[in-house]
Amino acid sequence: MNSSTDPVDEILPVGKLAALGMQHVLVMYAGAIAVPLIIGGALNLAKSDIAFLISADLFCCGLVTLIQSLGFWKFGIKMPVMMGVTFAAVGPMVAMAGNPQLTIVHIYGAVIASGIFCVFAAPYMSRLMRFFPPVVTGTVISVIGISLMGVGINWAAGGQPVIGTLVDGVFTRIPNPDYGSPTSLGIALVVLISILLITKYVKGFIANISVLSGMVIGFVIAMSMGKISFYGLGDAEWFAFIRPFHYGWPKFDIGSILSMCLVMIVTMIESTGMFIALGEIVGKKIDDKTLARGLRVDGLGSVIGGIFNTFPYTSFSQNVGLVGVTGVRSRYVCAAAGVILMLFGLFPKMAHVAASIPQFVLGGAGIVMFGMVAATGIKILSKVDFQHNRNNLFIVAVSFGAGMIPIVAPTFFDKMPMFLSTILHSGILLASSMAVLLNLFFNGKGSSEDSRSHALAAAQSSDH
Repeated sequence: MNSSTDPVDEILPVGKLAALGMQHVLVMYAGAIAVPLIIGGALNLAKSDIAFLISADLFCCGLVTLIQSLGFWKFGIKMPVMMGVTFAAVGPMVAMAGNPQLTIVHIYGAVIASGIFCVFAAPYMSRLMRFFPPVVTGTVISVIGISLMGVGINWAAGGQPVIGTLVDGVFTRIPNPDYGSPTSLGIALVVLISILLITKYVKGFIANISVLSGMVIGFVIAMSMGKISFYGLGDAEWFAFIRPFHYGWPKFDIGSILSMCLVMIVTMIESTGMFIALGEIVGKKIDDKTLARGLRVDGLGSVIGGIFNTFPYTSFSQNVGLVGVTGVRSRYVCAAAGVILMLFGLFPKMAHVAASIPQFVLGGAGIVMFGMVAATGIKILSKVDFQHNRNNLFIVAVSFGAGMIPIVAPTFFDKMPMFLSTILHSGILLASSMAVLLNLFFNGKGSSEDSRSHALAAAQSSDH
């Protein structure tokens, strides 16, 4: 390497790139496939369709990571960043899935529209940051984790308590006979304990993939007990391209688009923090122009996701942490990881195996993953001044209350206009809107000088 070459731009030998790139893939893999599994389940999709969503997601993860790390035109921060589907979008998309008037193509329409919004909003993000101090971001991230926790808990019990099935040719919802079975709960507990033991007693790379390792242990146990069905694996192709608009042309619903645009604002706040933190780790200053290039990829990635049958994208914080742990700052390592992910997405049999993971195995990992999201929000809130500014307590209290409405009282808004359904049935969006409005009411706009320190504080506390 030339001594004048910035470590971020260092091109490593191919073998080293492949090994370090695979490490990044393994660290993010469990989180990367979680969202397709959640949305596929919410839409009652067949196993083959869920496998397709996983393939599409892995392919797009790789493609968007390449754009972010290598850059072109006004897109890409040109730093070691891994891109994956954001958990912040899960709540609104599950709400869309639960609306009988909407289909999967409406979800993709909302994803594409919000991605376009994000591309154009990216240069103005630094001005919006003042509306998202730690009291807002901490509240929002906490509610995201709490909202997702229900998914992990139901996974641990073996799926949804009520399932859809065909009875005499009619789609009927019936109680899930396997919900909460001792076997499901037992294996979920083993997965959870395995993750905790690996985290405590194992160091280095294996500790960084503790969630994935726990899932592998649970998968092996479930397979030895005959609890895994590889039905359809033989019919899955070895190699297949991801076809755009696999489910048809997107359709656009105003309420869904508005809800996803709000999600993209939250995502950009989170990404801003990640980029500023990563800049400090790799020793590269993040100016407004560089930040805009990175945030545009969140938007472009979401447009690509909508076209290729997947979901909105953001930078993955666990991989930012991995850069700090390993000290390897080359962006080409993440580019290599992007290539690996794209290749994974082109092999349907691999996605089919991932889709075969029983929900109770995912449950043990889900409780950890989603609980960590909530804990991240609480950690951010710990930096908020509650002693001298009691108004912050009201912001958090009322925002949490609003965010809990769809969780504790799912029919609370059933008599409201249908076009508001997607927004009102998402606790994340209710909490986000309430936190921003109450912060404006009690604390005013805040100062633009503090915006970057707010984002950095959130990033340093964050761990997807």
